[in-house]
Amino acid sequence: MNKDLILRLSKYKRLLYKLRALGLERVFSNNLGDAIGVAPALVRKDFSMLNLPGNKRGGYSIDLLIERLDKILGIDKPQEVIVIGCGRIGTALMQYEEFAKEGIRIIAGFDITPENVRNTKDIPIMHIREMGSFIETNGVKVGILSVPDSVASEVFDIMTRYGIKGVLNFSSVDLKCGTMGKSSGSAEPQRCIIHNVNIGLELEHLFYQVNIAAEGIMEDPAVFTERENG
Repeated sequence: MNKDLILRLSKYKRLLYKLRALGLERVFSNNLGDAIGVAPALVRKDFSMLNLPGNKRGGYSIDLLIERLDKILGIDKPQEVIVIGCGRIGTALMQYEEFAKEGIRIIAGFDITPENVRNTKDIPIMHIREMGSFIETNGVKVGILSVPDSVASEVFDIMTRYGIKGVLNFSSVDLKCGTMGKSSGSAEPQRCIIHNVNIGLELEHLFYQVNIAAEGIMEDPAVFTERENG
């Protein structure tokens, strides 16, 4: 699945949870499309491609859609994550209560000065030198990296060496997967997925969209949003 489709599926799922909380049992493609800013035909195409049952006249069962989407997105079982770098960003992420609703559980944090980290909602904070053994022992596959740029590459290499396959990177360093260690007897590239979250660039992009809309380059800012959403 491509990134745009995964993003739409996540939006569908969140909306479905809200609709179910309101006591609704069925939903139509135009309801979902209007809510996330895409055409109803695209909603039906997404669901048809993934064999999600429903039809234009009778709509879709909300319970069944949630069950299937959770399975497709891998949220039908707890998703365990670690945080490396427990400064302001790392601590804020550990305090974020919405993760639990998404089936995501932060099971540990790692920092160079764990004794100084506070308010992490009972999540254990350990020294970064314990990270490798913790990853191996617990089979952790995904980590959130929020360390200073000066050490981001070094910490990232350690993460992937011990088994991390996916990294949400809050540093501004352009991280790349290296090669397998000598102990593996192979020079094959490591398989890992990196999602970069550069807040400065995101804000710059947002200001650009706002400014060109204000200058009349785009007739309707909503057009750009719709195109971005697929």
